[in-house]
Amino acid sequence: MHRYALISIAALALAGCQSPGKDELASVNFGPRPTRWQDAIRDYLEPRIPDLKTAIVTFRTEPQQMLQKETPLRGRQWGWATCVWIDENHPRGHRGTYPMTFFFRDDKIATINGGPDDANVVGAKYAREQCEKLGSPFNPKSP
Repeated sequence: MHRYALISIAALALAGCQSPGKDELASVNFGPRPTRWQDAIRDYLEPRIPDLKTAIVTFRTEPQQMLQKETPLRGRQWGWATCVWIDENHPRGHRGTYPMTFFFRDDKIATINGGPDDANVVGAKYAREQCEKLGSPFNPKSP
């Protein structure tokens, strides 16, 4: 019985890695494309990064419709997603560059993967994978 439970858990975890089907994409309302998304991201980061003026915030992609499938580790999320790379460049900040993905619905941030409020292995993994799907594979050495 224990072996079957492990197989079931592994199958559920892998299911979240698959791309959503057309029916699943059609089941969500992405709403209009965000207009002030860069300002909203800067407003979000400002109180969370020690010195946003010295940080390098690189908007790697324009917002694109994306669906994050529900997994045992994360809930289902959807919206207009964008990839952002952050280099805090501050002694009290995070060392090195890291990716973040922001999901927008109704011109507001709906969820975030990676970054100061999600600084863990799972958040970083989701941010890296989503940045790649959005067209900006994370490579901190690239411009």
